[in-house]
Amino acid sequence: MLNKKDFDITSLGACTIPSPISDMTFVGENESVSYYNDPADITPFIRNNEPVPAFEKAGPRKMIYHNPAWCRAAILTAGGLCPGLNEVIKFLTISLTRDYGVNDILGIRYGYRGLNPASSLSPVRLTPDVVDDIHDKGGSILGSSRGSEDVPTLVDSLKQLGVNLLFCIGGDGTSRCAHEIALEVNKRNMPISVVAIPKTIDNDICFIDKTFGFSTAVRTAGEFVSGAHNEAQGAYNGLALIKVMGRDSGFIAAYTTLANPYINYCLIPEEPFSLDGRDGTKALLPNLVERMNKKHHAVIIVAEGAGQNLFASAERQKDASGNILHKDIGVLLKDEIKAHFKKQNIELNLKYFDLGYTIRSVRAEGEDAVFCAMLAQNAAHAAMAGKTDVMVGHWSGEFTHVPIALATRERKKVDLHTPLWNCVESLTCF
Repeated sequence: MLNKKDFDITSLGACTIPSPISDMTFVGENESVSYYNDPADITPFIRNNEPVPAFEKAGPRKMIYHNPAWCRAAILTAGGLCPGLNEVIKFLTISLTRDYGVNDILGIRYGYRGLNPASSLSPVRLTPDVVDDIHDKGGSILGSSRGSEDVPTLVDSLKQLGVNLLFCIGGDGTSRCAHEIALEVNKRNMPISVVAIPKTIDNDICFIDKTFGFSTAVRTAGEFVSGAHNEAQGAYNGLALIKVMGRDSGFIAAYTTLANPYINYCLIPEEPFSLDGRDGTKALLPNLVERMNKKHHAVIIVAEGAGQNLFASAERQKDASGNILHKDIGVLLKDEIKAHFKKQNIELNLKYFDLGYTIRSVRAEGEDAVFCAMLAQNAAHAAMAGKTDVMVGHWSGEFTHVPIALATRERKKVDLHTPLWNCVESLTCF
């Protein structure tokens, strides 16, 4: 059961410096965004005279903690690539420089590795001129990396560099490391604001309703799906099998299905399935044969983490960030489907598309790019106000401050009992 304390935000100290911003509406320290939207969820708290769990509202403060003239900021990107990384870097640089007059900004190369002296990776200087056109490029101009680093060593580097504003752009692993850095900084009584900006193409961070890059990924996947559908329709018993990212959460597959309703099968990690139905789950192969006999074409989209129950039990390896490396469900489905149709003596023309890394390295588009800009600006506001161990989030149409420990408590997954999945099931035949 959540309570108000779960949402408490850490501050470095009292804000005693007037903000240099003069043309914005300031946010009061007591402004909040309720975690619950349903009155039925809020009523018990009111009845028991308890505060309703709520996020601290993000935005510029009238008084700030850090003196801009004494600030040195550092920005890093870690984990996998994602549309919008360069946009966030750009708007962080612009907001710090133009809104607050912070003119000393370091770009840390290759994630946390760049804060380890053993890597011999020198920081780069970031200015509005340097970042002027980086939004046109995919990926990250700072580079990225996975893997853990010794936190005390990272904090030593921050001290030696004179950094008092640290921005960590990444997913749950990156944010957990930012949390550990914040704890070490606090233990040493160092006045460093540590702010995480959530980046995950899978949209799987809890207590945040959306993350940057996700909508661009869905749009980009849709462009490939359209061509795959044409391939399937262009052949007798044509099958397009498309694998997308989604290690533990199937949001990309689900949203791509709704945005491209000619997809016939949507397979995600949250819903088990089988090939033949022996274990009591939905059986893919008989259903697919029936579909082919009637329509003579089909499109399947599968998230990379789906169907792991189909592999023989074996010790699973982990990547440098500690994430379990899943077996390749796309290749398994391709081989099993081909073998089944051959055994049934049914013609099949299968085309396999592994979108994988293709959709994560493009630039952010449209609304997603706007979201990146606003996330970055709110991160700058949070840091200058002395907030630390905090993630900038979004909830109920408002930007919020989320304790990193709360945001990384668990992964957000597709709820199979919500309108989202109900709509997917209504559009598909499995």
